Amino acid sequence: MAPAGSFESLAAALQGGADSVYFGIGKLNMRSRATANFAEEDLPEIVARCHETGAKAYLTLNIIVYDEELETVRNLCAAAKAAGVDAVIASDLAVITHAHSIGLEVHMSVQANVCNMASVRFYAQYADVVVLARELTLGQIRRIIDGIRDEGIRGPSGDLIRVEIFAHGALCVAVSGKCHMSLAAYNSSANRGACFQNCRRAYRVTDEETGNELVIDNKYVMSPRDLCTVQVLDQILDAGVSVLKLEGRGRSSDYVRTVTSVYREAARACLEGAFSPARANAWMERLESVFNRGFWKGGYYLGVTWGEWSGSANSRAALLKIHIAKVGNFYRKNGVAEICLEAGALSTGQTILIAGPTTGAVRVEVKAMRKETEEGMVPVESAGKGETVYIVVPEQVRRRDKVYLLRPRRLEDAAGNN
Repeated sequence: MAPAGSFESLAAALQGGADSVYFGIGKLNMRSRATANFAEEDLPEIVARCHETGAKAYLTLNIIVYDEELETVRNLCAAAKAAGVDAVIASDLAVITHAHSIGLEVHMSVQANVCNMASVRFYAQYADVVVLARELTLGQIRRIIDGIRDEGIRGPSGDLIRVEIFAHGALCVAVSGKCHMSLAAYNSSANRGACFQNCRRAYRVTDEETGNELVIDNKYVMSPRDLCTVQVLDQILDAGVSVLKLEGRGRSSDYVRTVTSVYREAARACLEGAFSPARANAWMERLESVFNRGFWKGGYYLGVTWGEWSGSANSRAALLKIHIAKVGNFYRKNGVAEICLEAGALSTGQTILIAGPTTGAVRVEVKAMRKETEEGMVPVESAGKGETVYIVVPEQVRRRDKVYLLRPRRLEDAAGNN
């Protein structure tokens, strides 16, 4: 299950092979403060795009809801059902019971902090999928899944309850993301999707009486590394997990496509008996090329009781993304893109990323370029800002798509974001 915070990321998720995509609408989701949101009128298009590729569309409605918002919740659920949304992801019982009452499938959010069989039995009245708490060990997860099978616990659909876990992406310092730090500092609640992420900053501890500062080895003591399970995915699937949730509704389309395609390939390899440490290392290299705060491999699932800290507030992506151009045209017959270098230079041998709302994210290794001259089209090795070049691309791109240069991160880039 892949994230989408924009049509660009939605296209990238589907390109990457997502079986389902989750997204938020307006202010009623856990990314309400971010730009990673759609409007209610986008619902039919989102669902249509997902269903065209055989993927399911899941609406996140997993915030705390107040009385004055219940009518908005009901209206959004009605719109979601009318548009053909496949399920609503929720944790508040007001949302859960209403969605269930109108025949809209419910999936329990990680915000519900499901850690035991009693909770699974209770939520089975309303939900067909349960996301287990991120703090459980793989042994605990396996016991819950075995319990579901042994007891035959079924959801409203009549099928056995499916278990979902977070497989990749950012982790909150708080249990199941239930943090109040942003609320205390800014009156902006993480549990309402409005987190300022002040936990990701560097802090000093000062003795108020003496003014002395205490030395902390890692000043980013509340900023966990990102969860990454690709190297232990065979164990996770062997435990009976049905759905792998990939975090990242606030991330770029390149992140979404890369992470989705890596886990798609890894899951398929597990099912086909082709999973190996060597392949896992190759998948790790691809994951390291896009946004990450360093990886905590396996997370709590491997029995570790305390998180690994990032040591940084910024991305550690191996590749830096630099905007250099836009697509002027695409010639479908020969698969050539017209690249207008409006902000930087380009040379053969470099790699670019082309991204757009319909295009998604397409990486291209520039093996050759051509430029129009008075003598006609001629091959060139490089071109500068203000010039237009033509390159062969592996997939369809579109006018006004943005073009980024992808280059290895250098030491001087350490303070920047990707």
